[in-house]
Amino acid sequence: MNTQQIILNSRPEGLPTADNFKLQTTELPELKDGEVLVKNLWMSVDPYMRGRMIDRKSYIAPFEIDSPLEGGAIGEVIESKNSTLPVGTKVSNMLGWRNHFVSGEEGLTVVPETGLDLSHFLGIMGMPGMTAWTGLTRITNLKAGETLFVSAASGAVGSVACQLGKLMGARVIGSVGSDEKAEKLKLLGADEVINYKTCGDLNEALAKAAPEGIDVYFENVGGEHLRATLNNMNDYGRVAVCGMISQYNDTTPTPGPENLFQIIVKKLKLEGFIVFDHWSHYGEFAKEMAQWLASGKIQAEQTIYEGLENAPEAFIGLFEGKNKGKMIVKLTS
Repeated sequence: MNTQQIILNSRPEGLPTADNFKLQTTELPELKDGEVLVKNLWMSVDPYMRGRMIDRKSYIAPFEIDSPLEGGAIGEVIESKNSTLPVGTKVSNMLGWRNHFVSGEEGLTVVPETGLDLSHFLGIMGMPGMTAWTGLTRITNLKAGETLFVSAASGAVGSVACQLGKLMGARVIGSVGSDEKAEKLKLLGADEVINYKTCGDLNEALAKAAPEGIDVYFENVGGEHLRATLNNMNDYGRVAVCGMISQYNDTTPTPGPENLFQIIVKKLKLEGFIVFDHWSHYGEFAKEMAQWLASGKIQAEQTIYEGLENAPEAFIGLFEGKNKGKMIVKLTS
């Protein structure tokens, strides 16, 4: 049978454009013993994918020109020659950016029956939710009574980090790029929200929002956010360095903040992390998160595009601030 997929047509320079992507029709191979045919139902677009579009060595291999892109997806087995994966089985995989694919068991994980919408396993029950949980529980060990600052706080990871911070008893400050996002974040429980586009001096805005200083910073942005936060951190503060989206589309190296000496003066701990290195703890996370969702203690917000052909637009929208919560694509073919 034929299916459609999105390939990397060219490497972006700066912000990706539609021309960097191409919708392609391809023929799938016949099933062999042990294999299944999967129809993807939902796929994820995430900021880290921008780094994979650059031909450089990193923690994950770059995408290849004229090859299909990859990313998290949730699919359904629609044909099977594998007794452990019968027709109807829902599976998570890293073969998004395509409507169908043929695979063996490797790389497929059966989605547990939780009663939750399948799309949540790409967001709050998947990598973004696990990232927020890991950063606060395993990297920074956030404690009740501390002050937590989260940048990109309305995004897939940031919005969960803010809600988890409140559940853990912290005072939570978030940074967002619009008044609309600020109001939504307040509804999710944030104590203070800064619109970094209109606040003027971010350093002063943070000092006002956190007069007693910041104990934990969940870093998603980098640049000016990191500089301002270092100035407002308390002694022995901790920083979970998750991402630096402000630099992902830079065409030349960005100078580091001039105040890195604050790390020494304040005896700060900064730790970068990749969530997949902590995936052995997924069961613990998933059990807790499912309970929080079911009880209403945490809310899942999503921005949904429909159709594989609109996946590039959804991806580009991540860097234009068009998402509230997790950006996902519903595959309709």
